[in-house]
Amino acid sequence: MRALSYLAMLAGCLAFTVPLEWLVGARVLAQGRRLALTLLIAGTPFLLWDLWAVSRHHWSFDADQTLGLEVPGGLPVEEVAFFVVIPLAVVFSFEAVRAVRRRLGWDSGSDVGVGDGR
Repeated sequence: MRALSYLAMLAGCLAFTVPLEWLVGARVLAQGRRLALTLLIAGTPFLLWDLWAVSRHHWSFDADQTLGLEVPGGLPVEEVAFFVVIPLAVVFSFEAVRAVRRRLGWDSGSDVGVGDGR
């Protein structure tokens, strides 16, 4: 059961943030290109850093808390998923707050490009 710990944490993050798309109208999924670019920009440097740190033995992952599947470079698949799931959860949360603020008539910051597919 411990092997599912990391995966369960990631699933929990998604379970609490993805529904914001429909509950408050976050409109994250409607902006696929922006989302993909955000995930690429946010995840890539940290993924590379993680690969470097593991190769230099600066840190490692508890094999008892992962599935045991690794990508080339020695990272568990859950760690790679982390760099997608966590930025995704942040974007859903941020856009949900903006949607609620707009609904309340509060200034929600720059909305340039929102809803036009950019």
